[in-house]
Amino acid sequence: MNYKLDFTPVIDGLPDLLWGCLGTFLLALSGMALAIVIGIGGVILRDSRFAPARWLVKAFVELIRNTPFLVQIFFIYFALPLAGLRLDPTPTAIIALGINGGAYAIEIIRGGVQSIGKGQIEAGLALGLHKAQVFRLIVLKPALRAIFPSLTSQFVLLTLTTSVASAISAYELTSVAQRIESDSFRSFEVYGTITLFYLAISWVMMRFFALISARYFSYPVK
Repeated sequence: MNYKLDFTPVIDGLPDLLWGCLGTFLLALSGMALAIVIGIGGVILRDSRFAPARWLVKAFVELIRNTPFLVQIFFIYFALPLAGLRLDPTPTAIIALGINGGAYAIEIIRGGVQSIGKGQIEAGLALGLHKAQVFRLIVLKPALRAIFPSLTSQFVLLTLTTSVASAISAYELTSVAQRIESDSFRSFEVYGTITLFYLAISWVMMRFFALISARYFSYPVK
């Protein structure tokens, strides 16, 4: 084997790779925010008295959880323009990540909500709290405390899933690495380096969630 390592293209492209890491973080955090909104909203509708809303949420969860993320992002980016809705790569990636993460968040959050005893809810109503206050204060926060480790793991996975957004040229770490590799043909060096970058990104995200857990849920995520 006569292959000689040459990290010069990686070193020269390091500023672009760091900007790509920032793009990955922004995609991940934006997708997570949307996923949380979808997750909480989906739980409310999933347990509502309006049957069509329950069926719609069930169908949404099954559709998203049983189709590949790549197909989902391609559908938004390539198919929706045929219906008159055209989005740039970055908004497309955020929406796709949010929808994908939201489908999983619905089931995770719903599991936590169902763990709250009915007696606690009835006690809140007896104290004169509105249903919205009961959901926010008595149901949601304890439920989030119970499911936070699972939700954290799902969001770290969502962070790594941002790499799929390179398929539509969204600006993130893998798309930057692909450009550097196509210019230099140093595949081992480039992809070996971003492997380490993704390990670092995962560690940072875990520390980020640990801080949130310590601040709001009184126990650290390990």
